[in-house]
Amino acid sequence: MPERGRAAGRGLTGRGRVRQDGDVTERPRTASEPVVRVPVGLVVLVGPPAAGKTSFVRELVAGGRIDAGAVVSSDEIRAELFGAAPAGADSDAADARIFEERDRRIAARLAAGRSAVAESTNVTPRARARLLDLAGRFGVPVTVLRFDPEVADLLRQYAERGRTDLTAADVRAYAAVMSRDAGADRLRAEGAAAVHDVPGRRDGVTPAEAAARFVFG
Repeated sequence: MPERGRAAGRGLTGRGRVRQDGDVTERPRTASEPVVRVPVGLVVLVGPPAAGKTSFVRELVAGGRIDAGAVVSSDEIRAELFGAAPAGADSDAADARIFEERDRRIAARLAAGRSAVAESTNVTPRARARLLDLAGRFGVPVTVLRFDPEVADLLRQYAERGRTDLTAADVRAYAAVMSRDAGADRLRAEGAAAVHDVPGRRDGVTPAEAAARFVFG
């Protein structure tokens, strides 16, 4: 099963530019909604395509909560290296090159004592193990942010995006892997220092509101 984050590709890594705001009305955060403090280190996003990861990250950057350079997206690296729809960009050799570059960028951030956000689906243990090993080299904590919407909401967001690189069956398959292999307890057992669920449409929360609940230290 290929990994995705913001667009199609092989190897569970990351594609899926999606909107999560839909028809949810934006509202200010109330005092009863706790602020999640994320320490300096590696932040790993985990969630199927169309779960709202990219929308969330964009709001973090727009709100000045993280700098744009902190976000390391395998999908963006794929586009940088191979263009929008190049022949052979989804080959194993291409994936290897993309992930080597992703790891290099993450390592540079961590070596400088700065946070890095790994933006991709990361729903499989294998995909996460590589990132956990990388964080371990620098002795930094790994914070996992989970995106786990109801399947109905996930499919709705997928349809709203009008994506052609994925089918509804693909999205369902990723959601099934997420449910089986990316529960909070398992993520902690793998080595995550902290695991937080990012609220979304089913909670009546927009990406901007969700981003406002996180402070990166």
